[in-house]
Amino acid sequence: MAARQESMGPVATRRGELGPSLGRPTSCGGVVHVPLRRHRPWARILLLPGLMRRRDVQRIPNIRYGDAGRRNLLDIYRRRDTPQHAPVLIYFHGGGYTSGAKNREARPLLYRLAGQGWVCISANYRLRPQTTFPGHQIDAKKVIAWVREHSPEYGADPSRLFVAGSSAGSNLAALCALTPNDPLFQPGFELADTTVTAVICLYGYYGHFFGEEPDATPSPNQPYAYLNPGAPPFLIAHGTKDALATVEGARNFVDRLRRVSDSTVVYAELSGGQHSFDLFHSPRFEAVVDGVEAFAAWVLAAPGAPR
Repeated sequence: MAARQESMGPVATRRGELGPSLGRPTSCGGVVHVPLRRHRPWARILLLPGLMRRRDVQRIPNIRYGDAGRRNLLDIYRRRDTPQHAPVLIYFHGGGYTSGAKNREARPLLYRLAGQGWVCISANYRLRPQTTFPGHQIDAKKVIAWVREHSPEYGADPSRLFVAGSSAGSNLAALCALTPNDPLFQPGFELADTTVTAVICLYGYYGHFFGEEPDATPSPNQPYAYLNPGAPPFLIAHGTKDALATVEGARNFVDRLRRVSDSTVVYAELSGGQHSFDLFHSPRFEAVVDGVEAFAAWVLAAPGAPR
């Protein structure tokens, strides 16, 4: 069932639930308990929602991963004490494939996870009219390939690799997660490993909703076209009042994904949530980040997960 509550904890899944509490991450009977802080800087969050930097986190900007100029740059967020063997999160911004930038969205998520010992990466990719499908996806795969090769230099363990995105970036993250090592999206680097551990999708558009019949053959730029039993675990969060990417579209995608995938699919709805709920710090997005932490801890604690 879907968890339609703003706190996102616990969040129901098809094969268990994520239950945040204090203490170290533990796993028992399908429930993972995640250390979440009781104290939060609510005054700063409410009065200065645009202030997101943390003194304990270093941002390394504008690292080149491809040859498309500014659109092939990425930023790295990591703790200043240089983590070792850290899980890594790649984030793709939104903007309808026509706008957006790597330093605009989800910064509370990037700074929080980096402060917890992750290595986080936010990447630009080519936009329309500079490119179209599959150019965006090729760039995203180049980011994954770059992380596989180079992220250990920054303290990351690329065997524990999560991809995430919001809006169009959510579409991009989902498509990447569903097409590991697909040569269509890896011209010239077909041998690169582009598998991922799990995927996090925030207020995404997944296709099959705007005027299309639900059973119509999906176009190749939609995640629907690549649903398969081997899909990695998904966390999908959506606002019930989203006017740009409707909540019905998210529900439909979750339903179809759960029918096909052998992995867990976690779905959470934010009551009253609109599009772009990750642009600024807020109690609502703080709850989303709690859910992301719980989901990631659950995935990494699963039997057989990379350690």
